[in-house]
Amino acid sequence: MSRTAVVLFNLGGPDRPEAVAPFLFNLFNDPAIIDLPRPFRWLLAKVISSRRAPIAREIYGRIGGRSPLLELTRAQAEALESALGSGDHRVFVAMRYWHPFAAEVARDVVRYGPDRVVLLPLYPQFSTTTSASSLADWRRAAAAAGLRAPSAALCCYPTGAGLIEAQADLIGETLARAPADTPIRLLFSAHGLPRKIVDQGDPYAWQVEQTAAAIAARLAQGRPGKPALDWAICYQSRVGRLEWIGPATEAEIARAGRDGVALVVAPIAFVSEHSETLVELDMEYRDLAARSGVPAYLRVPALGTHAAFVAQLADLVRGLEVAPDGTLRSGQGGRICPAGHGRCALAGGPG
Repeated sequence: MSRTAVVLFNLGGPDRPEAVAPFLFNLFNDPAIIDLPRPFRWLLAKVISSRRAPIAREIYGRIGGRSPLLELTRAQAEALESALGSGDHRVFVAMRYWHPFAAEVARDVVRYGPDRVVLLPLYPQFSTTTSASSLADWRRAAAAAGLRAPSAALCCYPTGAGLIEAQADLIGETLARAPADTPIRLLFSAHGLPRKIVDQGDPYAWQVEQTAAAIAARLAQGRPGKPALDWAICYQSRVGRLEWIGPATEAEIARAGRDGVALVVAPIAFVSEHSETLVELDMEYRDLAARSGVPAYLRVPALGTHAAFVAQLADLVRGLEVAPDGTLRSGQGGRICPAGHGRCALAGGPG
């Protein structure tokens, strides 16, 4: 019987307070995050991680001192194994900046002895700072571990049918709980990026826009006869002095207060709960909304193991299982990004 190893990629997070500083160092020491020669990047990563560690420990302290991302991603792996529906698939979880690292997981995959490896980032929208970094890290780890099985990889799926269905379902449930006598604005909040990365051709922001537009269109289909949905895209989690893409989530919350509209906030670039949703969205931005005079603030859950989302992941795995070795494709097969986005994963062709 042919066996397939599926590797899910995610960011990772510290599993205890003592892990916060090394987790941050690993993040800022990634050349996809700080593009400097190694000695200078290493030194800068040391400085930034040591300065940010006390703040980050306080943030994680508000949710039990650790990130829940690993256990939530493992739950998604279990759900995906179940959706694939046979004993010839095993789903592994590889984190980029904390355990289990790609090097550890690659050795586990070798021991499993697959005939095929499918690489599946849990980042719906492609960025050089997330999916590209994880896939490059995996290829180094797989080579070092002596993994010889043919592999195929997914770069992105920003408008995948299951993704959009799941998001629209969760947003619809939250909209139904919003006050009926107050205008409502839906905020699609995504993790931000420095402006210079986007200006260099990274397609992340464009793909976030495609996700938001597809969800809004799906929601409109379920609101016949109702006024057009008021929605906007915003970006959160800015750090450092660089200019970041916008508008910032904080600015959109303040605008909602001035406009007197209630907010329903949906994280559309995060598929699992973690500090940016549980602390930033649920605590810090909720407090900001109250101070800004926003009449009501509701937050849409992350996708987690929503059935439609997991079913789409299973479909993507099945498609990649029969693809030629070395294939890299989007959820729609070929390139979806406009020509101006030169750092698209498929800039050289459909893969």
